[in-house]
Amino acid sequence: MVRTSDVALILIAILFPPAAAAIITGCSCDLLINILLTILGYFPGHIHAFWLIYKKMQAEERYGNGGFHYVGSGQYEPLYPNQGYPQQAPPPQHNQQAPYYGATGQYSAA
Repeated sequence: MVRTSDVALILIAILFPPAAAAIITGCSCDLLINILLTILGYFPGHIHAFWLIYKKMQAEERYGNGGFHYVGSGQYEPLYPNQGYPQQAPPPQHNQQAPYYGATGQYSAA
């Protein structure tokens, strides 16, 4: 779902991509990258700003509005990681020892 703030960010990104990057990421490496891309060519700055907006929209869908913070490189983390968000299941443990059949092919506990 597109929010009014996302539409405003898109309009800002169309006019001046580094401003949209600054609003999303603050003073970060991504802002510097966007400024350099905009200097090198206006279109690459747009692509980077739109990518940052897209990643922000994905974080809003996943964590809710305002339930995340920006960690860099288009990555977001939840503000409260253990409160109602789906958690990954731990990897399966394979502690059981395989049965030993020996040379005869018959089971024996070795």
